[in-house]
Amino acid sequence: MTDLPFVTLDVFTETPFTGNPLAVFPAGEHVPEALMPRIAAELNLSETVFVLPAVRPGSAARLRIFTPTIEMPFAGHPVVGTTVALAQAGRFGPFADRVEVVLDLEAGPAPVTVERVPGGLVRATLTTPRQPVPLPATTDRAVLAALLGLPAEALAAEVEPGGFGAGVPFTIIPLASAEALAAARLDLGVWRDRIAGTAAPHVHVVFMEDWRTGRDIRARMFAPAMGIAEDPATGAAAAALAGWLADRQRHDAGTASWTIRQGVEMGRPSTIGLSADLRDGRTTAVRIGGTAVAVGRGAVLAAAVQNTAM
Repeated sequence: MTDLPFVTLDVFTETPFTGNPLAVFPAGEHVPEALMPRIAAELNLSETVFVLPAVRPGSAARLRIFTPTIEMPFAGHPVVGTTVALAQAGRFGPFADRVEVVLDLEAGPAPVTVERVPGGLVRATLTTPRQPVPLPATTDRAVLAALLGLPAEALAAEVEPGGFGAGVPFTIIPLASAEALAAARLDLGVWRDRIAGTAAPHVHVVFMEDWRTGRDIRARMFAPAMGIAEDPATGAAAAALAGWLADRQRHDAGTASWTIRQGVEMGRPSTIGLSADLRDGRTTAVRIGGTAVAVGRGAVLAAAVQNTAM
């Protein structure tokens, strides 16, 4: 047994110490499976990824994604960040401008486009392995306002909250102002009593100036069930939001694109590119993209692994 190396990146940003932190173990096949969730809990980032040999023919690698408390079938920021890390390490071979790869996720295969962009950065854009679908969720405005510690009038009047998920389920709550978004504070008591046991236990709070045609979104995401009090950038929530937006903005066909800004209230601003191909008011493909920057490297010591295994 040797030390288990990992790298850390900040994802959905061009600037270190902003965006959403991520740990990637590029040789995850050497990590005992039983230790994967324990290592993720020890590092205590939103997600930790273990890169394994591919299972499906034609795939470049298999990813296992863990929050501090659960394994995720799909999550956007780990896929984007891991793809950037692997590309920078030469795992996809040399490429001048662009390369297409497929990564194995628990939710299914995820095609990813990797591109070099100005400033020496690498951008990864994944196509989600599943389409967003509506889910039963709490839509009582009084309950949702109490959940966020806000008055009922802080919720947007012109659109309805709802549940959507593309592998990870979210209750999406539209708010009436950016000030309400900044003031939101998740009430864990209300969450445990009214949201935790539903089909959409993770909470995605959003604001737009124009709900019908807008393209710029401000967001926050709270996920106590994942061990995440608040997340600076959430690709899985963005994928769910694409379904919610397609349903409410009434796009019939074509491609729609949005920009999501998240993490501002946490001091870790992030920018997520979101686009969806649409037909008959429903998504046929959802893409999530962003850049990532390397921040550090380290290792889990072999002695720690051996002592744990004893």
